[in-house]
Formats: sequence, structure tokens, C-alpha cells
Amino acid sequence: MVARQLKEFLDSHNVKYLTMTHSRAYTAQEIASLAHIRGEEFAKTVIVRIDGQLVMAVLPASYHVDLPLLKAAAEGKKIGIASETDFRDRFPDCEVGAMPPFGQLYGIAVFVDERLTKDKEIAFNAGTHHELIRLSYEDFARFVQPKVADFATMQEPALRL
Repeated sequence: MVARQLKEFLDSHNVKYLTMTHSRAYTAQEIASLAHIRGEEFAKTVIVRIDGQLVMAVLPASYHVDLPLLKAAAEGKKIGIASETDFRDRFPDCEVGAMPPFGQLYGIAVFVDERLTKDKEIAFNAGTHHELIRLSYEDFARFVQPKVADFATMQEPALRL
């Protein structure tokens, strides 16, 4: 079932959105493929710790977070990918790893990669590993008010220094 907080928020603001059910999948690329959505249009949420604070890095499924670029955009001193135990309890209505990119519902700042701003619509996990939501990027940006920055890379993390 779609994350309760997200559904209540979207419905209370009369946001037009589409929910889709798909076979259980755990990676953003898998989900995009199952839902027949280009990897550039599926927004994955990566939880990052910047200077001790959890933040959401939202980027196209076919990209990876470039930590130095995100650290610079956030004007942070220390950055790292958060572990599931770091954030599991922050999303009580979501399956671990399937949190939607609506950080304000969970008290977390949101950074969105500028590539997603070019899409008319985006899709993202809806709180489970078998459901997604698709809505206009304009509505997403209006309600989330993310900080937009260039922090995505095509290179695998292990290949970067």
C-alpha cells in the first residue's frame, strides 16, 4: 500500500497522480524496467548523511550520486551514504529502501539532481517495493521545494576516487 503520509498529503492538496503496481523489485533500474519507464524519468532516493544530518539525494535511476559534488552543493564538510539502520525508523510507513522523495513528510531536506527538472513527469517509489507514483515534476517541485544541484554521475561509485 502507498505510504500513508504520502497518499494523505497528495490527496489533501488535490495533486493529480497515478499509482502503478509492479512485480516486487529492489533497485531503481529494475523498477523502471518493470514499469516501462526510462531510467532518466524514474527518480531514486538515496539517503545521505551530510555533517551528521540525513538528507535525500533524488536522481535519475540510471545515475549514481557523486558525493563530492553533493557535498559542495550542500556546502558540507563531511558526507557519506547512510546505512539502512541510520534511517530505517525515519520512514515508519515505508518498506526499507522504498521511501518516496517527499522529505518534508519525514523531516529530511531534499536535494534533486538537475536532470530530473527537465522531465515533464517523474515516477518514484511509493513506500513499497511493488508500487510507484507518477506525477508532474512541477507538482513535485512545488510541494517538496528541493534544492536543485548537479550531483549525478554515470560512473559506478567504485570507479570514482
